[in-house]
Amino acid sequence: MKSKLKIIAISFISMIIVEVILSLEQFWITGIESPHVGLLFVLGLLFGPYGAFGAVLGNICLDLIYGYTPIAIIPSAIFTFGISYLAYKLWYSGFKADKVTKPRLDNIYRLLLFLSIILICGFIYSVVHGTLTGIIFIADNDAILLARYKILSYFLNFINIAFIFGIISIWISEKIDFVETPKKSKKPVNKRLYQILFYLLMISSIITSVSTVFFFKSMDPIIIMGELIIIGILLFAYLTKPFEYKIEENNENTIIKNIMQNFLMITLIIAIMGLLLSILSNNLVGIINDMNIYVTATLGLIITDIIIILFFIPGIIILRYIEKKVIKPISSFSEIESFINENEKIEAEGLLNIYSEYVNEQNEIGTLARSYTDLINHNNYYIENINKIESEKERINAELDIATKIQAASLPTEAIKNDDFIVNGYSHPAKEVGGDFFDYHMIDDDNLAIVIGDASGKGVPAALVAMITQVIIKQILKHYMDPSKVLYLLNNQLCENNTESMFLTLWLGIYNKKTKKLTFSNAGHNPPLIKENGEFKYLNIDSGIVLGIMEDFEYVLEEINLPDELVVYTDGITDANNEDNEMYGEDRLLNFFNGFKSNEDPIIPLLDDIHNFSKNAEQYDDMTLLYLRIK
Repeated sequence: MKSKLKIIAISFISMIIVEVILSLEQFWITGIESPHVGLLFVLGLLFGPYGAFGAVLGNICLDLIYGYTPIAIIPSAIFTFGISYLAYKLWYSGFKADKVTKPRLDNIYRLLLFLSIILICGFIYSVVHGTLTGIIFIADNDAILLARYKILSYFLNFINIAFIFGIISIWISEKIDFVETPKKSKKPVNKRLYQILFYLLMISSIITSVSTVFFFKSMDPIIIMGELIIIGILLFAYLTKPFEYKIEENNENTIIKNIMQNFLMITLIIAIMGLLLSILSNNLVGIINDMNIYVTATLGLIITDIIIILFFIPGIIILRYIEKKVIKPISSFSEIESFINENEKIEAEGLLNIYSEYVNEQNEIGTLARSYTDLINHNNYYIENINKIESEKERINAELDIATKIQAASLPTEAIKNDDFIVNGYSHPAKEVGGDFFDYHMIDDDNLAIVIGDASGKGVPAALVAMITQVIIKQILKHYMDPSKVLYLLNNQLCENNTESMFLTLWLGIYNKKTKKLTFSNAGHNPPLIKENGEFKYLNIDSGIVLGIMEDFEYVLEEINLPDELVVYTDGITDANNEDNEMYGEDRLLNFFNGFKSNEDPIIPLLDDIHNFSKNAEQYDDMTLLYLRIK
């Protein structure tokens, strides 16, 4: 209730202030005789029925001050309320029902709607009040001239003040939201009925204006009053129309909105300059003695309107062209945003229909439309390929996962622990599968085979070579106990049909638990670590050459007594890098084992030490380690 009373009070005070300021003699000379009438439109448009009611109260006070009788004030107040409220009804009637918003001048449609409502309300108001004036002064010989003048005067005052104050008020309302908006009615709306009422209202107003201007003197006052009553009935019947649309917010910062603001700002400046020009030309008008005083009084507003029309109409035509040919296509192109989702095809059918309207234009818009069309098609083709690739990748990943499990299953999974020794190993590929492998198994009751290898490269090719090598070694070891002989036969088999020149390093040892002797042969692999007299050192061995490169190479057989511990590894251990691109290195590996005094398995502590060294650096090579301790 407080907000409604506040609206009524603001509207009442606004009417009084505008009338007092703009009714100064200098303004009246230029035709601003009743400036408050244009404010009826603004207050009704922004505040609805309560704004219209406050405006009517202000208008009544002004009429009383000017000495009008109650018989003239009452019908004027009724029509004034209806016309002020009509502005509100027309704006929210949804002539173009795609989107109904608060009063905004952010595109050509809403600007034309704004102007149309001003002209409609101004026309009805001027006809009604000009006719009422003629009826009140019907006994006066100049009644018809006065009625004609009042129609023109009220109309010019209404549209000029409504236009200027309406634009300013709507701009302010965008910054400070004080506009009252209607709620959507639950009642059904008979659109056809209210269309008919509106057309009848306009036709009745036109008939009354013609009667007043051309036939007022010869017509019966009762008929004229009857015409006004019909206008009143049709007006208030139309005002019963329910609000059928939900009011939507429209705070988008669009190109056309910015253009419109600049255009209206220039229009306002021109309007004010027109008023100033009409004031300055007042002395020239006064020289023409035979000019009718009523024409003289409205000449300022006529001059202003002519200036505005000469600028405004061409400006609207240009803006309409820009909106249709430039802004609308750009807005259409911007609709693509809602269709774009990461890693998804653009639902192109609707968009391509929009763009197809412009693709044949031989200008920048046509180029943009064709580019958008090509972009959508290329994007969708790319996404289709990506989806196929992703499906293939998932299939490959699934197969790699199986390969990883197969490769892991081919390696020993449990340490061998007995009364004579403990042997264990670890391998972690840099990718899903790798070229590193290790193996240990009892050849017979006394001999333990120990193998560690590193195939060239990484991934699937290296893994295939590694697994083939494991199988061949196990088969050869069934027939030969000489590591150098095993490597010789293995090398020749790997050299056969090696079109990709794949090779691998490998160290093979056979430990006899009775004699405690280790016989071994090396094919280009890193020298192992052995522990003698309580200290680890690198074993000085023949390097040999890698397997798979040269056939019939004779590998050296070597033999040592192994009293304590043996560690063999691949270069992924020593080549592990940290964030400063430093390698873990052979010295750190040696220092770790010499510093490790526990009798527990050293594999996990060694891996922790490497991890602490490399921190978040990426693992580039497979890491494999095999450990043998003699009891």
